[in-house]
Amino acid sequence: MSALRIIPVSLGTRSYDIEVGSENLKQIGTFLAAFQPISSAVILTDENVNRLGYAHRVAESIAETGIDASIFSIAAGEQSKSIETAATLWETLLEEGIDRKAVLVSVGGGVIGDLGGFIAATYARGIRFFQVPTTLLAQVDSSVGGKVGIDLPKAKNMVGAFLQPLGVLIDIQTLQTLPDDQYRSGLGEVIKYGVSLDAELFQFLETNIEKINLRDIVILKRIVADCCRIKAKIVTEDEFETTGYRVLLNYGHTFAHAFEIQSGFKLLHGLAVSIGAICAARLAVRLGLVDETFLQRQLDFHQALGLPTEVPNGIDWHQTTGLMRRDKKSEFGKLRFVLPTGIGSCRLIDDVDPSLIERGL
Repeated sequence: MSALRIIPVSLGTRSYDIEVGSENLKQIGTFLAAFQPISSAVILTDENVNRLGYAHRVAESIAETGIDASIFSIAAGEQSKSIETAATLWETLLEEGIDRKAVLVSVGGGVIGDLGGFIAATYARGIRFFQVPTTLLAQVDSSVGGKVGIDLPKAKNMVGAFLQPLGVLIDIQTLQTLPDDQYRSGLGEVIKYGVSLDAELFQFLETNIEKINLRDIVILKRIVADCCRIKAKIVTEDEFETTGYRVLLNYGHTFAHAFEIQSGFKLLHGLAVSIGAICAARLAVRLGLVDETFLQRQLDFHQALGLPTEVPNGIDWHQTTGLMRRDKKSEFGKLRFVLPTGIGSCRLIDDVDPSLIERGL
């Protein structure tokens, strides 16, 4: 096991640590045991992750501390982030006699983390939960910050809550088993941090493209830790997204969510973010916030990492703007976008002219 990187998320009584390492999955039992008394551990995962054995390794580590652990596996994919799946899980927990001293452990990608956190926030008026993200996207983004929820058919993440986990354990080694499209999807979120929030990170990414494509463990550990550090800082300063600071994490997401919905959630989130970030950069050029050189640099970088940059076929801009008005960032019917002002900086722009959005597409 390699040396660990610990990133604290400082939120008073809701504070917790993010542990980033390699081959440290077996340490979760020790990590979790610090939060005794725990009546039982419910491990939520999906079929794909379950086949890889990660949930079983987590269950064995927890069981070694004397805590009873059971595994619940659901269908993989964004479609599982639904009220129907949530209802099934609530009923299952009730039938299994899960009480308020239990801990729900999400082992998987963003869908499992979001859904597991939502179940924890709502079952028995709230139980504790722990994040074990096994995809790059979940490791750098969705597992940190306490946003949990499910989708509506026409609005992503529209039903949810804020519930901070007890902790986050990240084993970089799990990224070696990710399918290529899932790995690229995670890179779509990684780029977001560098382009819109941290110029130093973006430069590091640009100079290590070959190693990133080869999934170099040392490079990935640095990248994941840096992304977690950036997000932890933002969450610490704006936990409940009330000041407008936390919304800066959503570069490319207003476009991306509309694309995902129109694809029936077949387009992976991080790939949608990659396309959405390019659309946002084009919009920023139209508004005079950045120049064409900025746009080209971002395009070249996305393409070097095998990320999509063109709007998928079948995307209708009228439908896109309609879906954007249902986006959580929309206020008083006005379209709001996080747009770049340079490498490593961005700002929230209110009331964007819809005709400019069409040009961005």
